Amino acid sequence: MKRKQTLLSELMSEQRRSMIVLTGVSLALGAAIIGQAALLSEAVNRIFVMHADLSSIVFLLGSLLAVMLARALLAYGNGRIGLYMAARAKRTMREKLIRKLANDSVSATAGGQTGGKVSLMLDAVDEGEGYFSQYLPRMIEAAVIPLLMLGVVFAWHYPSGIIMLVTAPFIPIFMVLVGLKTKKKSEEKVEQLSQFAGTFLDSLQGLVTLKLYGRARSQEQEIERSSLAFRDATMGILKIAFTNTFMLELIVMLSIGLVSLELALQLVVFQSMSFHTAFFVLLLVPEFFSLLKNTGTAFHSGRTSMGAMRKVEQLLEERKGEGQTGTERTTVQPGEEGLMLGPMPPNIQLNDVRFQYAPDSFKLYVEKLTIEPGGKIAIVGKSGAGKTTLLHLIAGLLPSDSGDIQLNGRPYEMYKRSSWFEGMSYITQHPYIFSGTLAENIAIGTNRAVNRSEVEQAAASAGLAEMIGGLEKGFDTLVGEGGRGLSGGEKQRLALARAFLNQPAVILFDEPTVGLDVHTEKVLQRSISELAEQATMITVAHRLYTIREADLILYVENGLLLGSGKHDELVECLPAYAEMVHLQRKGRAG
Repeated sequence: MKRKQTLLSELMSEQRRSMIVLTGVSLALGAAIIGQAALLSEAVNRIFVMHADLSSIVFLLGSLLAVMLARALLAYGNGRIGLYMAARAKRTMREKLIRKLANDSVSATAGGQTGGKVSLMLDAVDEGEGYFSQYLPRMIEAAVIPLLMLGVVFAWHYPSGIIMLVTAPFIPIFMVLVGLKTKKKSEEKVEQLSQFAGTFLDSLQGLVTLKLYGRARSQEQEIERSSLAFRDATMGILKIAFTNTFMLELIVMLSIGLVSLELALQLVVFQSMSFHTAFFVLLLVPEFFSLLKNTGTAFHSGRTSMGAMRKVEQLLEERKGEGQTGTERTTVQPGEEGLMLGPMPPNIQLNDVRFQYAPDSFKLYVEKLTIEPGGKIAIVGKSGAGKTTLLHLIAGLLPSDSGDIQLNGRPYEMYKRSSWFEGMSYITQHPYIFSGTLAENIAIGTNRAVNRSEVEQAAASAGLAEMIGGLEKGFDTLVGEGGRGLSGGEKQRLALARAFLNQPAVILFDEPTVGLDVHTEKVLQRSISELAEQATMITVAHRLYTIREADLILYVENGLLLGSGKHDELVECLPAYAEMVHLQRKGRAG
């Protein structure tokens, strides 16, 4: 069985060419470090031991300067490659997250806190940068350069090489012990940051409501609690980092001290080696342990980054519907490859379709339903009966647990996703208005390039022309956050303008006139009727008098499709529907 590729291994496979280049640069850097030590020791030996003239070592000093410059450039190159790898990895992770969130079903998208998802998208991805910008370059350097140095030291003075070989493993052993705890602490930190971000954003979005109900103080305390938890998690990681640095410095200091003591004994007491050899080895030893120490620090950063990337991976692995039923569920939606739907409204069929949000919770079951092309369909029922859930299933925004959904007699999955969603418009009770101009908000309703005249015509068809004409900047008026506010009726008409611009084959309405005054409702109904002339229209409605002329009315109760037919037929044969009609007539008369 083929093992599933993790996010980290996938990112690493994208960086193979950069890692090969990094290895080559590290080899050259190791040669430069050894060359610098050799030239420096030779220069010092000639000047202070052999008392050579300055003119005789000019070439030697020039070579030393050139090697030092090459070392600096190679070290800079290593850093630049690391930053390039980090930028590429961050771009890949963000693309995956955006693609995953965009492709999620409605239930999966609505789950969790927005602030937590934003925190993962920004902070956790940024946290993962250290693995590629610091950890990988240092680890490749540690795998290449110390081995070169060790070989040179063994060739010049093997006792010092033995001491280095014996003491060096203490650094990676300590790194592993610390790293195991660091990764766990890092995951806790990312989790706390996600919770804090979610709580903070929720509080900002609902600040007016909190003030109206006098709950601002209690929410302030909740933000403080989340903030302190994040602080404690961060301080826990810093505590490990400080301990790590102290222990690494201690190991390095003792190791260099042992080598220095052995060299001093050989040079001064036993007089068994030359000054040139001793000085050359003494120059290489701190470089050797400094590289290992830097690797230890980078290892700590890498484990922190791995914890953050694990949180990103967990979000990417969440399946559509996961956390709602507790089981793996296949999403019923068109694939990226498949058939194209034409511009004409399709025939839609549901056969034995079942859906459940979570175990022991609301269930929806549709035994058989056929929606003819161009039909005007209404879904009615009491609050919580499953009307919107049924609408989302028809739209492909929710995954069915079982059953069959077909378009033009073929399974829904056979069609290309883009062709289905491009031919559909969905207008909710509260359409979202993005921060931007009115023209930009209308044009977002289509994937094709549109000109200003098309936008203006769509606005006129939706009944927005008079309102926009009264604005100083017209279609260039800023709306949404930071711009002009829109009333409920204006938002609905803007959503209709998006649909007019798109000219969809299927139009879905989720109680579009709820909460509107009678005049605005009539304006919207006229626009809706015009828009639906060449399309299939499926409406979830509370006000039954608005859908009396529907071709097919679906009555849903407790997640079951109890009956379907025209208005008069349902009044005659379905008591629950007749009672609903009677109560609404009585309420209007009153």
